[in-house]
Amino acid sequence: MGREIGSTEYTRSQRTRYRRELRRNLDLFESFLDTAEFVNEGTVGVELEMNLARTDTMAPALISDLVLEDLDDEDYVHEIGRFNIEANLPVTHPQGRGLRELEQELAEKIDRADVAARARGARVIPVGHLPTITEELFADDEWRAPGARYEALERTVLEARGEEIALRIEGEGKGRGLDVTFDSIAPESACTSMQLHLQVPPEQFADAWNAAQAIAGPQVALAANSPFLLGKRLWHETRIPTFVQALDTRPPEYEAQGVRPRVWFGERWITSMFDLFEENVRLFPALIPELREMAEEPLLTEGSSPRLHELMLHNGTVWRWNRPIYDPGVDVPHLRLENRLLPAGPTPADMAANAAFFYGILHSLVHERRPLWSRMSFEQAAEAFQQCARWGLEARVRWPRVGRVRVADLLREQLIPQAMDGLRHLGAHPDVVEHYSGILSERARTGRNGARWQIDTVTSLEVRGANRPEALAQMTRLYRAAVDTGHPVHAWPVPARQRN
Repeated sequence: MGREIGSTEYTRSQRTRYRRELRRNLDLFESFLDTAEFVNEGTVGVELEMNLARTDTMAPALISDLVLEDLDDEDYVHEIGRFNIEANLPVTHPQGRGLRELEQELAEKIDRADVAARARGARVIPVGHLPTITEELFADDEWRAPGARYEALERTVLEARGEEIALRIEGEGKGRGLDVTFDSIAPESACTSMQLHLQVPPEQFADAWNAAQAIAGPQVALAANSPFLLGKRLWHETRIPTFVQALDTRPPEYEAQGVRPRVWFGERWITSMFDLFEENVRLFPALIPELREMAEEPLLTEGSSPRLHELMLHNGTVWRWNRPIYDPGVDVPHLRLENRLLPAGPTPADMAANAAFFYGILHSLVHERRPLWSRMSFEQAAEAFQQCARWGLEARVRWPRVGRVRVADLLREQLIPQAMDGLRHLGAHPDVVEHYSGILSERARTGRNGARWQIDTVTSLEVRGANRPEALAQMTRLYRAAVDTGHPVHAWPVPARQRN
């Protein structure tokens, strides 16, 4: 839901008309998908969300509007939190040295934003959850960035839910989890991600989406980087349950009835991209019922592709971890798969390696003789996703032809080599494949992703006498210093545990 909107309140008549237009959009999209020509250049793209933290305390810095004003660059935009910014990277290809160019672009985008932040007494922290966030940050509306779409989103989520937002997440031990309520969707702003885009032809989209779902568990385990929220050590990738619960429009009774959450893994393999849009319309009521005329948007592009305003706006308010994207373009439309489950950070090298794994494994799986998703149930994929988000590289999953296995071993022995084969087949330069193979394999071998480093560092600092808030602030300083080195996270040192 990246586009701005013109209103934060809607009449019953507008909602009724929006529902009709949404169904008309869906019918038009079905026929258009079957008959239109879509551009397919196999391009990839990245959106990176980052946090702003005060240089002195590492607490969230509510200055995104000032930093964006100083940057004065359309590649940097607001996110929902006033301590977040988002960078949009140029479209590239995985062929040749494209992924190394992506790594360089990530470094340049982070560095440029960091220079602007430092001039305002802050630092840019690329991490899934800023570890120093506290409940006090969300006590009023100061946390939220300006923009009608953010206000409308919060209003409609809370109206649909009818009560406060509850965060209930298991922690590091009995009684140490999170159980808090908020009168806003503020915890959503704590979730900062790296979103990967892949252009896909319509006839291949179902296979690409199924493959992305099947591999979601190992993918999130490999990249986990969000173990702390509101002072608590929770899941290795706490963004997953936080995002689900922060945007949950269901009161408990609806959840008990089996109503699906707006942040959704899904419940079945698909046969067409249309399946996902049809599910969205059939299962989820509109959150932002803004009609095309209200948005003053033309019906068609210059190339006569339908813009499908209502359907695209609705699609942006159903947060699938692998989301379908229809882009009408200017002259020729295209389709994309948006992979949304990765956290930001730690370094450009780590993030580019995560992208290399995703693009490589997806290419390999799509071209397998017997697809992975034909050998595992959807429920098995969903269970692996939850287990890997909870335990990271320490998770154990059930995998076809392997049985129950530690996910770090599965990655090191099977999935990372398979992903690198996929990159070679895509035409990536041998040096590029070797570079990212080394980073990913060492991360799996050592078991040290961003989450594991954060946990070990905080534990060490607490053994040396720091309390939890002090340890989190110091860990965040050390994290930012390690990002400055450019070294991948598996090579970051952890402070010794001796007391001072």
